[in-house]
Amino acid sequence: MLEAIDRELFDVVPIGITRDGAFVLETDEPARFALRADALPVVADNRTRVNWPRDAASRELSVVDADGERSLGVIDVVFPILHGPYGEDGTIQGLLELVGLPYVGSGVLASSLGMDKHFTKTVLQHAGLAVAPWRTVSAREYAADPGQATRAVQELGLPAFVKPARAGSSVGVSRVSALGDLDAAMRVALAEDDKVLIEAGLSGREVEIAVLGGHPGEAPRASVAGEIVVTGREFYDFEAKYLDAPGINLVCPAELTDEELREMSRMAITAFEAIGAEGLARVDFFLTADGFVVNEINTMPGFTPISMFPKCWIASGVSYRELITHLIDVAEARGAR
Repeated sequence: MLEAIDRELFDVVPIGITRDGAFVLETDEPARFALRADALPVVADNRTRVNWPRDAASRELSVVDADGERSLGVIDVVFPILHGPYGEDGTIQGLLELVGLPYVGSGVLASSLGMDKHFTKTVLQHAGLAVAPWRTVSAREYAADPGQATRAVQELGLPAFVKPARAGSSVGVSRVSALGDLDAAMRVALAEDDKVLIEAGLSGREVEIAVLGGHPGEAPRASVAGEIVVTGREFYDFEAKYLDAPGINLVCPAELTDEELREMSRMAITAFEAIGAEGLARVDFFLTADGFVVNEINTMPGFTPISMFPKCWIASGVSYRELITHLIDVAEARGAR
């Protein structure tokens, strides 16, 4: 995104977050943060500290470094390019709300809902959308009665997927093909979260669609659909999503009938509005023999060049650069309300 953003329209202030949670001023060098198969980029502690506005009446950021404190200027919009806990779960969104900075994407409630797979499914089911059958097991419940997970899998059937409820990016997800694999899968998931979803494995095509929110008063719109074709992996995992690992083919546009695409778009927009999403989202489906089933909704979807969200919009006639500009424009208009 640093490389693609329109520099004639926007001045960028790149802020990184270290593993210890320090906000640091980064150098504006896209190559430093490129995703590589051998290693993920790391935000190092360069001993700078970015200060958020002192009150909601000011949008001015400052930085403290070896030379003292200096202003970074007035910020119009924050683009929280973050995944996982604290990034897409409403936490950073709450911070930005408190200091009065407009930002791209969903607000606190929608971000929190979209991050928690249990509550996402509950809300979408209430909105009349089909979701994969599931059971939720907490760490406390599993410690008291491990058989609860076994009974859930026996009820849902094999194969099943075991997922942390609030991790994202397929982190901690396991495919369970035999009951003997369940305990290891639970340990992997519980290492990421103290609440775990056990979900029925569905037989069908994995298809996804991107949704863009409009300016205030405008309805959201959906892109063409894409399809994930798994050829040499158990499922679409972290390495395939972000490190371009082999065994996955992303097809966009997906081969769907006009009626199927209309139904998929309708369901995606219904899901988007059901959780109160804003700005952008990717909605993931299984196309089964009985129709579409919503798998999940991602309120800050992957935005790399190999990610499905930009691929779907590029196939719909919106370039990567235009997509970034639209999202910033919508966030600015929302912040001006």
